[in-house]
Amino acid sequence: MLNMSALELSSAIKDKKVSVAETVSVYIDLIEKTDSKFNAFLPVSKEKAFSCALIRAKEIQSKLDSGETLSPLAGVPVAVKDNISTEEIETTCASKMLGGYIPVYNAAVIEKLEQAGMIVIGKTNMDEFAMGGSSETSAFGSVHNPWDTSRVAGGSSGGSASAITSGEAPLSLGSDTGGSIRQPCAFCGVTGIKPTYGAVSRYGLIAYASSLDQIGPIGQNIDDCAALLSIISGPDDRDSTCVINKPFTFNEPNTGLEGVRIGLPSNYFKDGIEEDVKLAVLVAAKEFETAGAQIEEFDMPLMDYLIPAYYIIACAEASSNLSRYDGLKYGYRSNNAKTLSELYRLSRNEGFGMEVKRRIMIGSFVLSSGYYDAYYKKALQTRALVKDAYSRLFTSYDMILSPVAPTTAYKLNENVDDPIKMYMGDIYTVSINLAGVPAAALPCGFDKQGLPIGFQLIGDAFSEGKLVNAARVYQSRTDHHTKKPGAKK
Repeated sequence: MLNMSALELSSAIKDKKVSVAETVSVYIDLIEKTDSKFNAFLPVSKEKAFSCALIRAKEIQSKLDSGETLSPLAGVPVAVKDNISTEEIETTCASKMLGGYIPVYNAAVIEKLEQAGMIVIGKTNMDEFAMGGSSETSAFGSVHNPWDTSRVAGGSSGGSASAITSGEAPLSLGSDTGGSIRQPCAFCGVTGIKPTYGAVSRYGLIAYASSLDQIGPIGQNIDDCAALLSIISGPDDRDSTCVINKPFTFNEPNTGLEGVRIGLPSNYFKDGIEEDVKLAVLVAAKEFETAGAQIEEFDMPLMDYLIPAYYIIACAEASSNLSRYDGLKYGYRSNNAKTLSELYRLSRNEGFGMEVKRRIMIGSFVLSSGYYDAYYKKALQTRALVKDAYSRLFTSYDMILSPVAPTTAYKLNENVDDPIKMYMGDIYTVSINLAGVPAAALPCGFDKQGLPIGFQLIGDAFSEGKLVNAARVYQSRTDHHTKKPGAKK
C-alpha cells in the first residue's frame, strides 16, 4: 500500500483490495512511528486530525459501498499545509501567534477535497506564516529532509514535501508565494505544481501576500498532482481573484513533444548555481530534446530586479495582512501588558518569530510616507515589466525550462542567520509569482552527496495542460521521481 501512487491507492480501494479505514490507519501508524525524525506534521493538531480522519474514512467507505461516484482520488489521505483553514482542526501557520486557533469553517480547497472523497490526515509543518525558504522559522521546530535529516526540506511548504518523500502521505497541499511549493519539491525529490494565479480559490488560505499566494498539489508524480489539481481548481464566488471558469481536466491522451518549443534561460546557468544542479537540469533539457521538443536558449530579462521587486511587494502585503494580529481578536495575547499600547506591542513581539517581524518591518518601511514612491511603487512597475516580459516570451516558446534553486538542500541552521543569502535562493522562482503564471517542479537527478535536484517547467497563464503533458513525457522516460531515501540511486 505504501508503495502505491495516490491514483493506484484509490483504484485499490474501489476494487475492495483495501478499505478506506485500513488505508488511513496505516498512514496514521506510519506518522506516529516515523515523524519524530522529520517533524513534517504539527504535533498540536495530530490527535484531532487523526480522530477526524478515522471518522471520515467510515463515511467515505459507506458512500463507496453504496455505489456513489466520487473522484479518481476517493479514499486517499492528503496532508494539508497549516496555513489552510480546517474546521475543527487547529490551524496555526506554525506560529505562536495563532496557537489554539480552530477555524469555524473549511477553506474552499478542503470543501472540494471532501466532496471528492479525500481525507485530511494531518496539518503539515511550515515556515511561520509561510515566510521562509527552509521550514526553519516554524514555532514548532524545523522540518527535516528525509534524504538527509541534517538538512532542510525547503520552504515554506517543507512539511508537505517531506511527508511525501518519507511516505507519510500519498498526497499533500502546499502554498506557493515565491517558490514555496517548487523549492521543497526540488530539495525533497518530489513533484509539485504552482497553478496560475486565480486557478485555485484562496478562500480560507491564511494570507501572507495576497496577490502572490496560490495553493497547489505535491505528490510522487505528475499524474497524482494533476488529479489533485483537477479537484481543487475551479471557480469560487468567495474569492474575487479566482477567475477560472471550470476545473482543469488532465485526461487528454499523451500528445508527445513534437514541435513543442522550450526556452532555456542561459543566464540562469552562469553565476551562483552549483555545478551538479546546472548539469542535471541541462541533461533534463537534453531529454526533452530527444523526446522531440525544440530547445532554444535565451537571456531571461530583468534578472537583477526580480528579488528586490518580489520582497518589496511580498513584505508590503505581509505588513498589511498581519496587522490584524493585535492580541485582541484571537491568537496570542501577552500576559505582561499593563496598557492597551503594551498589549499591542508585546503580543506582536512575543507572538511573531524573527523572520516574520523582519518582513513586517520591511513592508511597513516601503509603505511609509516618503518611501512608498521610491520602493513600493517602483516594485509594482517592475512587476508589470516582468508580466510583459513573460507575455512576450510565450509568443516564442510554449514553455520555459529552468532550475528551481541554485543549490541542493543545505544543512539545518547553515543559512538561517543570513537572510540575504536565503532570499537569493529564490532567484529562479519569484518571477513566476510576480507574473501569476503556472510552473511544475520535477526531480531530475542527484548531486554528488546524493541529494535531489529539481527543475521547473514554466507556462503561460492557464497552460497547466501543456505543462502536465510535458511532465508526463519526461517522467515516462526517466525514473528520478521513483527514487526513495535509502534506496540505491
